[in-house]
Amino acid sequence: MSRPLSSSVSDPRWRFGASPPRWLALAGGLVGAAAVLIVLGLGVGSTGVESVWAMLADPVAAQIVWDIRAPRTLGAWAAGALLGLAGAVAQGLFRNPLADPFLLGSASGASLAVAVTLAGLGVSPFAAAWVVRLGLTGAAFVGAVAAVLLTLALARGVQHTFRLLLAGVVVGMVLGALTSLVTLMAPDVLQAMQAFMLGSTGFVGWSSWAIMMSVGAVCVAVAWSLAKVLDGLSLGEATAQSLGLPLAPLRVALVAVIALATGTAVAQTGLIAFVGLAAPHLVRSIVKTTHARLVGLSSLMGGLLLLAADLLARGLLAPQEIPVGVLTAVLGGGYLLWLMHRRTA
Repeated sequence: MSRPLSSSVSDPRWRFGASPPRWLALAGGLVGAAAVLIVLGLGVGSTGVESVWAMLADPVAAQIVWDIRAPRTLGAWAAGALLGLAGAVAQGLFRNPLADPFLLGSASGASLAVAVTLAGLGVSPFAAAWVVRLGLTGAAFVGAVAAVLLTLALARGVQHTFRLLLAGVVVGMVLGALTSLVTLMAPDVLQAMQAFMLGSTGFVGWSSWAIMMSVGAVCVAVAWSLAKVLDGLSLGEATAQSLGLPLAPLRVALVAVIALATGTAVAQTGLIAFVGLAAPHLVRSIVKTTHARLVGLSSLMGGLLLLAADLLARGLLAPQEIPVGVLTAVLGGGYLLWLMHRRTA
């Protein structure tokens, strides 16, 4: 039965001048802060912070802004959004606030695939041609997805969350060891592998940004449609089953979202730690909400975190650049230490 008009008008949420819901205010704040950082990112380069408007007046400087800085800045936001989304889904699926998007072995699989590609094809670590970049990107994505499939095979499906988590840890350790073995056998790839392992947004172009945005839109839509499953799982396995949810196929869909989002981000930017872990934590510390809103807010928070880290990585020691993965690891580790101290105090 439809709600009477009088009750809708008298609802405090719809009164003129009433403050918006907290989750909506957070979403607006994250979007606004990201917009400010994106504009600032267009002016951050090897010489420090420059005036964007002055650069746009110069044809050569304007080309640098639109062809290099703009896709890199927007790509950093897109990669962070993918990792934030994957982190929210992983923490809901495993019912563990410390779950990370890389728990299923995707990072180790991507690293091994890149190492094998560099060693097998003899790609120079200094090569930056788009063909080489596309090959490494494709290899990283295939490796990430293959590692997740291997984890699912070892766990014999997705029915048992603890077994899936344990299989992911085992796969990550084994593939990490194989990556080290490949780099020892082909030491020429060490420098290129170091750039991949430390994470960088320096190679992100417009095509990479478009890929990440397209995949992100699909993953957000799927995760949002499965938000009730995550809500049910947060109440316990028995409760989720009592709701009549077909958990096995829905878990497969959630794992696919994690693998696709993480694999796409890793393929474009390398390994960037803690963004997927910290973004959902920060959202939950500000607002308590269901997974339907948490996945979207975590995406916005992840995008903002990586965007801010990328600007700091470019500007702190200019003209020298800090690998953004190193910066996120330091900041993320500090945040987790503070969180542990606050909970034990």
